[in-house]
Amino acid sequence: MKVLKFGGTSVGSAASISTLVKIIKQESQAKEKPVIVLSAMSGVTNLLSEMAEKAAAGESFTPQLAELELRHFNTVKELLDIQQQNPVFTRLKIYFNELEDLLQGVFTLRELTPKTRDLILSYGERCSTLMVSRIAMQHMPEVLFTDTTELIKTDSDFGQAKVNMKLSELLIRTLYNEKKDHILVATGFIASNDLNQVTTLGRGGSDYTAAIFGSALNAEVIEIWTDVNGMMTADPRIVKKAFSLPDLTYTEAMELSYFGAKVIYPPTMIPAFLKKIPIVIKNTFQPDFEGTVISAETKPSTQPIKGISSINEVSVINLIGSGMVGKAGFSGRLFSLLAREQINVILITQSSSEHSITFAVHPAEAEKAKSLIEQEFELELGARKLEKPVIEKNLAVMAIVGENMKQTPGMSGKIFHALGRNGINVRAIAQGSSEYNISVIISAPDLAKALNAVHESFFVQLNKTLHAFCLGTGNIGKTLFKQLNEHSQYLRENNRIQVKIVGISNSRKMIFDPEGLSLDNWQDNLLEYGEEANLGRFVDIMKSMNLPNCVFVDNTASPLPIKYYEEAFKANISVVTCNKIGNSSAYSQYKSFKNTAVQHGVDFFYETNVGAGLPIIRTLRDLIVSGDRVRRIEAILSGTISFIFNNFKGDASFYDVVKMAQEKGYTEPDPRDDLRGTDFMRKMLILARDAGYQMESTDIDIEPILPKSCIEAPTVDAFYAALKKEEAYFTKLKDKAEKENKVLRYVGKLDNGKASITLEMVDDSHPFYMMSGADNIIAFITDRYYERPMVVKGPGAGAEVTAAGVFADLINVGAN
Repeated sequence: MKVLKFGGTSVGSAASISTLVKIIKQESQAKEKPVIVLSAMSGVTNLLSEMAEKAAAGESFTPQLAELELRHFNTVKELLDIQQQNPVFTRLKIYFNELEDLLQGVFTLRELTPKTRDLILSYGERCSTLMVSRIAMQHMPEVLFTDTTELIKTDSDFGQAKVNMKLSELLIRTLYNEKKDHILVATGFIASNDLNQVTTLGRGGSDYTAAIFGSALNAEVIEIWTDVNGMMTADPRIVKKAFSLPDLTYTEAMELSYFGAKVIYPPTMIPAFLKKIPIVIKNTFQPDFEGTVISAETKPSTQPIKGISSINEVSVINLIGSGMVGKAGFSGRLFSLLAREQINVILITQSSSEHSITFAVHPAEAEKAKSLIEQEFELELGARKLEKPVIEKNLAVMAIVGENMKQTPGMSGKIFHALGRNGINVRAIAQGSSEYNISVIISAPDLAKALNAVHESFFVQLNKTLHAFCLGTGNIGKTLFKQLNEHSQYLRENNRIQVKIVGISNSRKMIFDPEGLSLDNWQDNLLEYGEEANLGRFVDIMKSMNLPNCVFVDNTASPLPIKYYEEAFKANISVVTCNKIGNSSAYSQYKSFKNTAVQHGVDFFYETNVGAGLPIIRTLRDLIVSGDRVRRIEAILSGTISFIFNNFKGDASFYDVVKMAQEKGYTEPDPRDDLRGTDFMRKMLILARDAGYQMESTDIDIEPILPKSCIEAPTVDAFYAALKKEEAYFTKLKDKAEKENKVLRYVGKLDNGKASITLEMVDDSHPFYMMSGADNIIAFITDRYYERPMVVKGPGAGAEVTAAGVFADLINVGAN
């Protein structure tokens, strides 16, 4: 036979009760009739507790009582035939009159004892069970309302009564054997002592009731029907990617439930654990879903952990002092004291020197625990062998759980890498010798970020989510969004990465959405719903959202975002930038960026600073990391200048080629910004710094391309006029090169710490001879690549290739 327990949400509305009745009807077809255990309607226990508190404080409880009565009566009216309603209304009315008398007594005395509270709370289960049993009886006449205060016997520890299992199981078996042809529908949560006074079984008491029935009747299974699809890998309200677990061992379920998994509570499992009765967690609202089976043994799993659980609020008490070192029985005194006073210790950790003990308690019990410790250890405190206990508040506990942990090396490293990379400080650590659980205490505001980061880290079948905050909506920014939108499915399927753009800003507007902005209509949304742009506020919001795996993406050419890079690093946010200004300014700033990123365990990627989408920075880094020595670097790193000299041949004039380059969008609005070589210089400077040279921009010799008259022209139009006048100068250079069978190339060189950019003529034996379009090219001459340099060549300008480089950097952040 089966025991089915239905929680508050399963009896919380007419619709859910209808579903519940269908489930019972289906189970009633079995050879042995099931036993049904019910909770109070959702929210009713809290409402009863609130009414009791109001009565004790001398406040009116009448509106809440009327609300309670109306909710039950309306459900009866909706689900029970009219001719059968009156007997139920009469019985419910008797319950509500008794409840009102009780509350009036509390109101008169201004006193609420634990015994009275238990009696008041018992009406939640009594009313719901009476109501549901009568509704079910319409379809199954064999249903029998069963009051468990007559069957489950406890001591008189009101609020958390201890069950007399031997007597309770005897009473349950006796009733069941007498009523074998009936479907017992029993009240959960409530019991009675030897004087027949109502007691309650504490948190998760209805589940416990089901387990007691299951144990007494040697049930084949205990089903806990709730509003979720079994036990989840994490709290689905916090971790959107949490998924249902098909099975758990008793130990794993105990660990998960102890650390906050609300689906089931540890005491529930003890009777089932002792008799090895499987417990199945099912969803009333999706009854066909298989749910989670909790049993003594489970099928082998490749997952290193089963789940991540948490307690949202804890306080930590630190006890420090030399009086603990080598002192036998100190811990015993401490924890016996707390146990005596009913203070539950959630987690304990002690330093190996025995100089300190740290333990976590519920925040409501922290001050009481501190006061008790100060009284118990008054002499040690007076003698300064102990420091005064210190309470740390606003903390949370997170725990990873799973039996496979003891067979899998590196579990601690994995959790601490995920936490460290997201800037989450661990205050205390505890791991049991069984290795089923690693628990950490962290700051409560960091809990959501920690749960999501660790969840993604352990469950490899899930996509890792990057949360990107993007500055700049020009050509590169727009193209990046288009590429991300087009390749999102490919990224999920092949790279297991999902990029969510959660913040966008240009110089006018900014917009945020922690769930991710739609890349189909981001421009319309930015225009319509965006607030006024403010770079400082953009960064503040980015930090305050406190999301895991964050990336600050700078797609501007402005100096303004640069000053926020280090602020982002210190908030454990990676930076991806195509903005060259930061890395090509003072060397001290470049070095500070690098050091701060390393110090905080985040990434600083800027591949597009040098060659747009070409893998130049990454290739240089790989050469150095692999132990190769870079002897010389030669490069053409200006797509604009490359395009101009690749097309400056034959009858073409220099003026016409520069005009064409501007019309194609290769140049800045003022072409001199490119032709001066400043942009090229910045790229060479970044390359030199990444190659290990401590250089400033003034250390790079630049040979100008343009005559003085062109450079000093007051306007762009004046520049073009001067360029036309200087045509003979450029034609002379072109003719000389063609006469020698050479081509003009503007080449940057780095050789033994000396950097220069010069206009050269190269022949067909040079790797830079065959160039086309706006290609960039770089040759690495190293110890390994000496006779035949390593050459990287390809498009070095344009929104498509630059955005692709930013895209690649983003994915590389996700790979770490």
